[in-house]
Amino acid sequence: MQDKSNNPPAKSAVALRYDGEGSVAPKVVASGRRIVAEEIVRVAKENNVHVRQDPALAGALSSLEVGSSIPPELFRVVAEIISFVYRQNGKLR
Repeated sequence: MQDKSNNPPAKSAVALRYDGEGSVAPKVVASGRRIVAEEIVRVAKENNVHVRQDPALAGALSSLEVGSSIPPELFRVVAEIISFVYRQNGKLR
């Protein structure tokens, strides 16, 4: 069923963690919509974690369960985000 209202889609947010040690892929550590999404973003910013707005990627990642690894088809786009964050933090040249 299609939403024919003029309401924008609900905001969603997904937090990923990748330590690079023993993990093959990043894992979903938090996921939520609306108020929960706002809280995820607030906590990230409060802890100086870079936030990237990408509604399509957030939509794809929000279908995953918390604790699960990202699927191979999302490796490239998530790797680009991790690379961006590492550069912002001075950990990658």
